[in-house]
Amino acid sequence: MDIKINKHTVVVFDLDDTLYNEIEFLKSAYRHIAKKMDTENWKPLYSVMLSLYRSEQNVFNFLVKKYSVDIKVLIEMYRNHIPDIELFDGVLEVMNSIKSNNGQLAIITDGRVKTQSAKLKALGIENLFDKIIISETLGTEKPNEANYKAIETSLIGSEYYYIADNLKKDFVTPNILGWATIGLIDNGLNIHSNSHQHCTEAYMPDDFILSYKELKIT
Repeated sequence: MDIKINKHTVVVFDLDDTLYNEIEFLKSAYRHIAKKMDTENWKPLYSVMLSLYRSEQNVFNFLVKKYSVDIKVLIEMYRNHIPDIELFDGVLEVMNSIKSNNGQLAIITDGRVKTQSAKLKALGIENLFDKIIISETLGTEKPNEANYKAIETSLIGSEYYYIADNLKKDFVTPNILGWATIGLIDNGLNIHSNSHQHCTEAYMPDDFILSYKELKIT
């Protein structure tokens, strides 16, 4: 898939399950919490936590009962740990190609500023973006138009692209705004797996890709 880039092109990315798999953030947080709860023997606890999660059990309730820890402490550790996560293959190459062709880069992501900023820092890409929109800052989440209009206001362009993964909330608004939309297909590890419920024309992207290696930036 070819994307022609110039100084009037704005390419906007989602973050979670678009630039990396969000399940890796969850696993990173669970490891951090397990090491705090049982420093000397954390791996068995981590294994149990993952099993509970995959069985759709409440992991934090289990920890509260087992260790008499306040659930607020667990939530704080989960949200604010330093994540151990990695970009999908090809992401950095695509972004660098966009920048080298004078394109503008942005992020629109739902979540808390501290958590989402830590993810971008861990991925090593926080300085690549001309604008970062995090829902907590605006007080609105996707698909609210305000989140996308904030990009148009900050980065003036003649063509906008949005690359994301979640059919439920990512594409319906930029489609209305006339942006070009690209859906990264779930690699089988996405946390939100209900895309089949939103396969109507309004919610679908213009095109799909299986990986970033399918994008050719010119």
